[in-house]
Amino acid sequence: MADDLNALNATQGSILGFLHEGPKTGWELLQAVELGLSRFWNVTPSHVYRELQTLAERKLVRPGKREVRDRRSFSITAAGRRAFNGWIAQEPRSEQIRFPLLVKVWFGKHLDPGVLGRFVESSRIEHEDRLRLYEGITTADPYIAAVVAFGVGYERAILAWLASVAAPLSEG
Repeated sequence: MADDLNALNATQGSILGFLHEGPKTGWELLQAVELGLSRFWNVTPSHVYRELQTLAERKLVRPGKREVRDRRSFSITAAGRRAFNGWIAQEPRSEQIRFPLLVKVWFGKHLDPGVLGRFVESSRIEHEDRLRLYEGITTADPYIAAVVAFGVGYERAILAWLASVAAPLSEG
């Protein structure tokens, strides 16, 4: 987008991307995120509902009629498609690693080695579970497959790192 006031943030862009597939309620958008993108991009319920409101105010989505339990579907507008096309074509910003275990390891000299060892072990179990999840995903979509392949490689790299530091960190 030519002007920063009209630029989309990543959450808005991802919402518009999901709406390309057809109208969805906020709940359905959250379910779509949870089924795949959630491990690669953090989108909370408050983000989705707030951004849907913003996108509606900007006329990038059109809210449908309120249904049961006050749910309403949102559809992408022509302006929303143009905004999405501008956003998706922009170079992504650099990623920021947010790995809470790394913060604990950084300050590990202030922590009992056994406690840090338990943290490393629980992280190993969590990453093994994610690796199994990613390895079980099959898709014909080459773009989604590329993201899943990243997830597999990432989890394998984390597991290799955890294996290499488990003993030294647990022994202090």
